[in-house]
Amino acid sequence: MEFGLKKRARHEVKVEVDSLETKYPHNVLLYHYPPTEDVHIDEFEELALERLRLLRILDRASTRHPRLLSDEWKENVSADLTREGLRSYLRLCSPGGSTKHEADIQTRRRDYLSHFILRLAYCRSEDLARWFVAREMELFRYKFAALSSAEVKQFLEANGFEIHPLTEAQKDEVKDGLYESTAGQSVAKIELLDFYKVPFTQVLDLVRGRRCYLKAGFAYVNTHDLVSLVGTKQQDEIEQGLQAAKTMVEDVEADERISRTLKALHNSYTGRDYTVCRDAAIPIESLDQLSKTSMPLCMRMCHEHIRAQHHIKHNGRMQYGLFMKGIGVTLEDSLRFWREEFTKKMDADKFARGYEYNIYHNYGKKGSMVNYTPYSCAKIIKDATGPGDCHGCPYKFMDQGSLKSKLSSYGLSASAVDEVMFFVSRGHYQIACGKYFQLTHNSSVEPTINHPNNYFEESQITMGNRQKRTNGPALPKARIRPDIKGHGDRSMLMGEDDDELWRIAETQERIMQSQKDISEAFNDDLDLTQIDY
Repeated sequence: MEFGLKKRARHEVKVEVDSLETKYPHNVLLYHYPPTEDVHIDEFEELALERLRLLRILDRASTRHPRLLSDEWKENVSADLTREGLRSYLRLCSPGGSTKHEADIQTRRRDYLSHFILRLAYCRSEDLARWFVAREMELFRYKFAALSSAEVKQFLEANGFEIHPLTEAQKDEVKDGLYESTAGQSVAKIELLDFYKVPFTQVLDLVRGRRCYLKAGFAYVNTHDLVSLVGTKQQDEIEQGLQAAKTMVEDVEADERISRTLKALHNSYTGRDYTVCRDAAIPIESLDQLSKTSMPLCMRMCHEHIRAQHHIKHNGRMQYGLFMKGIGVTLEDSLRFWREEFTKKMDADKFARGYEYNIYHNYGKKGSMVNYTPYSCAKIIKDATGPGDCHGCPYKFMDQGSLKSKLSSYGLSASAVDEVMFFVSRGHYQIACGKYFQLTHNSSVEPTINHPNNYFEESQITMGNRQKRTNGPALPKARIRPDIKGHGDRSMLMGEDDDELWRIAETQERIMQSQKDISEAFNDDLDLTQIDY
């Protein structure tokens, strides 16, 4: 791929549909040939972050529901794709794999390009490559499972697989073996299935699981299980592609913009931006009660530490102070909160000299005038902690005995504590946080937590104190102002345009925040097993 220099917004990126239809004729693609079209640097970054969000959704679903393609797994993925604004990818995983609708063809293009972009980011280490291959294979199996028998035949023909379904006469010769080896299907349904005769060495997982009929060195595989054969080829393509990408990384990273994006992509935050709170202001008098009902463990412990010690170290002040800003505490109230606590141990002049400036700075009122963003789970999890610190992720830095005692003191039963600790012991800290939310809110749904402010917002919605935000119907184009900047003044976003304008601004902010996180994480190392995005 080559990268132009002229800026183009996403909606302006248009490629002739006829040429795309030839390049991307099918929802299920083997990613064999690298794309050759020009891609603008902005679209490059956008596609990378979009693909990353997609793969993280699959990762979370597989952690919660280990049985791939089960009804629970599919429901989880479908709900998350819809919430994340990735319904176009959901269509790729639905029947109609060779439709010629322009929207579907454009999605196939984004799917194809984004896969190759992430190869450049995930070829750098064995851990990264292993995670990438596992998620891509889950996506491939999800898409392939949606194909009809006719679409499977079309896919096999288009990709050079020299196998064909058995004729009725051939099926009759081995029908008894097919009946016995096809579990969970009635005889009538088995007779309607297509079966393929392939060397047994190409479907060893089916042989191992006794899920196919073997005869004379050949396996008889039905349409539903054919993914075992084509999936092996897909995995080989991806693994070989990662090796090839590794040899090209040095040349690609000659452009520093691409280099910084790719190196820290895996650790970047891709959720909603909480720099500016659009909800009603939160009075500091309510923080004590909110810490018990609506704050995640990391923020509740910071709050309790401040109330008990009347002081907190710099990293804790940053973590909790920015969280307070994100939930709606005003600058004036924030100054009052910190002053009232700290002056219980020091005089007012010392507080003014040593601490006031940082509070103004976090709100973008002094210094570089940057309106700082509250910390995401990814950043909190990777922050190092030392003796006397109370910042960071408690599910990670606390020893299990202390964490169990803390959870019990917050009202969780022994069985509920065990449910949370199940995920903690496996390094799935964000899923543990989601389970804590579900248990403390008596919720039937376990939310996906990727940001402390996201936890607070979901809590307030669950308790009925806020309404869930919806994008609503699209407004006429003439009424949309696409030049809204992510860190601009939002006081003008009012009236019936409000929801749509906020959606545009938040989309831009999400990209800007991801770029900011990429910059912060540029030289950081992170254990990949410790974060669930």
